[in-house]
Amino acid sequence: MPRSISADQPLAIYHEHPDWFRPLFAELERRSVPYIRLDAASHSYDPGEPDAPYGLVFNRASPSAYLRSHGQSTFYTLQWLRHLERLGVPVVNGSVAYSVDTSKALQLDILMELGLPYPRARVANSSDAVVSAAGGLRYPVLVKANVGGSGAGIVRYDDPATLESAAASGTLDFGVDGAVLVQELAPLRDGRITRVEVLGGEFLYAINVYPAPDAAYNLCPADVCQTTDGRPLARSACALDAPKTGLRVERASPPRGIIEAAERIASRAGIDVGGIECLVDDRDGKHYFYDINALSNFVADARNVVGFDPHERLVDFLVQRASA
Repeated sequence: MPRSISADQPLAIYHEHPDWFRPLFAELERRSVPYIRLDAASHSYDPGEPDAPYGLVFNRASPSAYLRSHGQSTFYTLQWLRHLERLGVPVVNGSVAYSVDTSKALQLDILMELGLPYPRARVANSSDAVVSAAGGLRYPVLVKANVGGSGAGIVRYDDPATLESAAASGTLDFGVDGAVLVQELAPLRDGRITRVEVLGGEFLYAINVYPAPDAAYNLCPADVCQTTDGRPLARSACALDAPKTGLRVERASPPRGIIEAAERIASRAGIDVGGIECLVDDRDGKHYFYDINALSNFVADARNVVGFDPHERLVDFLVQRASA
């Protein structure tokens, strides 16, 4: 039977972050769309159930959940999404997208498969292997936890001696699955990265993000406004305040080839809603893709930054997807 969002089969928003999705909830409530919130950090299901009471499930689980003491949701979520898909429940950003979102190594395999460039990288699972993997890479290098998100588990090393010292002291962070990427840190042309947002797998908008020279690696545009000690402000904070903290965003018009490549990545990764990030290496002037985000938070104060509210289009998409 076709599904639709109704009081008996509401839209389910599955998430564990308390603040990121307030604009989405507000738009759903403004339009009286029946929905419920499911806590990804405290959830259960019955593998024997014949159906699930949802018109559509929107997966907003985050790879960075472990930073909020919600690490139990990381691998559990994948099992539940596969269960829903077996039952035929429509899922936005389903198990394929979530698998990609929770593995930087898998993201690089996808880029290789599509013939798209990325900063040189290796994957390793021990301190000795990290030192060996860095051989032949240009410094500085980043050591990135394979399961990251929000800049979690990323450390810069400027020379082999510093990396070897960290490896010897056992201070490398291997994250929740015991794997890391060792990747060249490319100098940014014009000091910026570009983030292409997709909805329904198609281009929605793009922004340039200008990180401060000493910024950490959390470039989420929803958290672009920060306090002086680095704590993100509320999700409703205005992105136009970002220059005060050394981080700013602007609407971008990337080349058509970059947009098409981002759409290809989203299609291959099964991402309905997400952001694809790329940079221009100042050493050669070429574009490189480096991050695929299935959990993409829209830029704060979007009407001023990109000229419209993406949440309005997102709700249109969710309602249409439920009845498709």
